[in-house]
Amino acid sequence: VQLVESGGGSVEAGGSLRLSCSASGYTLSSYCMGWFRQAPGKRREGVACIFGDTRLTYHSNSMKGRVTVSQDHAKNTLYLQIHTLRPEDTARYFCAADSCSYCSDGDCYTSGGALANKYRGQGTQVTVS
Repeated sequence: VQLVESGGGSVEAGGSLRLSCSASGYTLSSYCMGWFRQAPGKRREGVACIFGDTRLTYHSNSMKGRVTVSQDHAKNTLYLQIHTLRPEDTARYFCAADSCSYCSDGDCYTSGGALANKYRGQGTQVTVS
């Protein structure tokens, strides 16, 4: 399983970005997939995720209304659209995949309650000024 993120960059506050996560080694519907972000000195934060092949989406309460997660099965790619970017959105954004039992508030979890992040990419940096 390999996940490769792209689409990050430096943008002005108020702008938008679409991040992509290209998956190989499996099909998207096999796992729950999602995005999380990590900024220096801050806690990891789940952003949005899709629950397996149900196509149900979950978005973090803190970013709800500004993010949309989607997937293209033909391209085996996961997307994250972020609108109205703010300086506090500056972080490295990661794509993750794993088997999961449930999702909530931007993250998916295994049956044991752990974050469903077994597979993850190297991330893509988003900087908002």
